[in-house]
Amino acid sequence: MRTIKQIISAHEPEIFESWTNEANRAAAARGLTRPELTNMMLEYVRSLGRGWDGEEVRRERAELIESHLSSRLRAGFRLDETIEEFAILGRAILRACSVSAAEARSSPEEIDRLFAEIQDASVLVTQAYRQHLQEDAQTEKHYLRLLHAPFLEPLGSEAPLSSERLRKALDVVMESVGADTAALLLHDARTGNLVMVASVGLAEEPLVEYARTVDASSFAGAVALRGRPMSIRDVETTSLDVPDGLRDSGIHSLLGVRLPAHRALLGIVYVGLCEKRPFTPQEIRRIQAIGERLALLIDNARLYEDLLGQLDAVRAERELREQFVSVLAHDLRGPLSAARMAATLLAARPDADGTHVARRVEVVVRNLDRADRMVIDLLDVARIHAGRRLSLTLEECDLGEIGRELVNELAVEHPGRLALHADEGARGIWGASELRRALWNLVSNALKYGAQDAPITVSILKRGDGVEARVHNEGAPISSEAQETMFEPFTRAAGERGAHGWGLGLMLVRACAEAHGGSVHVDSAPDRGTTFALRLPADARPAQNGA
Repeated sequence: MRTIKQIISAHEPEIFESWTNEANRAAAARGLTRPELTNMMLEYVRSLGRGWDGEEVRRERAELIESHLSSRLRAGFRLDETIEEFAILGRAILRACSVSAAEARSSPEEIDRLFAEIQDASVLVTQAYRQHLQEDAQTEKHYLRLLHAPFLEPLGSEAPLSSERLRKALDVVMESVGADTAALLLHDARTGNLVMVASVGLAEEPLVEYARTVDASSFAGAVALRGRPMSIRDVETTSLDVPDGLRDSGIHSLLGVRLPAHRALLGIVYVGLCEKRPFTPQEIRRIQAIGERLALLIDNARLYEDLLGQLDAVRAERELREQFVSVLAHDLRGPLSAARMAATLLAARPDADGTHVARRVEVVVRNLDRADRMVIDLLDVARIHAGRRLSLTLEECDLGEIGRELVNELAVEHPGRLALHADEGARGIWGASELRRALWNLVSNALKYGAQDAPITVSILKRGDGVEARVHNEGAPISSEAQETMFEPFTRAAGERGAHGWGLGLMLVRACAEAHGGSVHVDSAPDRGTTFALRLPADARPAQNGA
């Protein structure tokens, strides 16, 4: 004849599935997910399979019953509905006994012992339920209301999940059970780690110093892996990894809960006591309830942060579109009006000589080319803003020759202001037209913003497996604040002294560098002047193929 615990151990999956199916049909279970429904019941079945005797077994079983009641209270179960779940378990175990062969069935005494255990569970549930109604409910509501307060404060300069808000929330958590410390660790989905984001009380930890993986080697990881609260009697003797600050602070007992208990991991919260004692059932229920509400508040705050980010993106998009409309409505009218005027004058003198015609045609072509460059720049900016790299027409070219042609062209309008140094053989596989535009933008900025009585130096230098184009000017330096935003669209390289244009030049320079697999940097100081350095690999094909 087999003992009841042997039958439970042998038929554990069938017993648990039978309980789940019957419990799921109860009206109280509507709206619960399977993890929320089953909660700790599988662990409770396993504890029954380990027998009835022993202080450790009875303590573990009492903790499981308390945890189950706590989850049912938060889900709105009535007392009779919670007790019925234990009765359903008793029936599921009896069915497992009845399908066993006659010689393998348990004795009547064993069956009586099982139902005595189920009855004890029902009594414990009843006592705890009544205590909750008489004492805990109003206290719990009080602390849940206080927990909301930090998240309802006006934003001001604080983020929805600022460390100050989280610390205020932890103060409430700590106060709710009379603890001496409390900490919150959130799950970083990118690294998989639990990272401490706030702590209060005796063991206040430096936030950047504690992060742990989700595994059973640390207290934080072990809590995250469980669907029910976990406690430590004394951090000084535990084999689990805990923050160093806890071991040195005088804290002994710890209680941690997973946030939330059953859905995707958000993090954990724990409290600590200076006393060496177990946490009471009331304290455990309260931390569970507060932890569940804290998880909801953090989720809402994250959604709000995401919404604010999306609103900022929409606002930036709208501003960019307004800038585009302004450019199209105003700046393009200049070259188009000049071309139209030249064409009108040409049409008014059909008998004009060849020199006059050629001069008017040159004005038309030059202004149409200018308008064409504006449109190309705007299209490229739109491409960059959409998150795509510039598309290059790659060919073997000589950057020194491109620089020489550009300097000679600009020197016509700015005689004596430009100097060129170009290493021989500065060749590579690049987009010639995009590089020419990038250098033109850098040199034009230097001419606009640099000292008028000092030369602009353009250097094309060979650097290992690539080249570097440098444009240097003397004059007022660019502030560090301006350097942080100068490569964004519609911003100026420096100063406001008579500047004209759209503020797209440096953005296109950076885009050109990145499209080639290179980079652009600026160095600016009163004693060094300002130098822009465009660094390129010898071959841009890998960067374009990976775009």
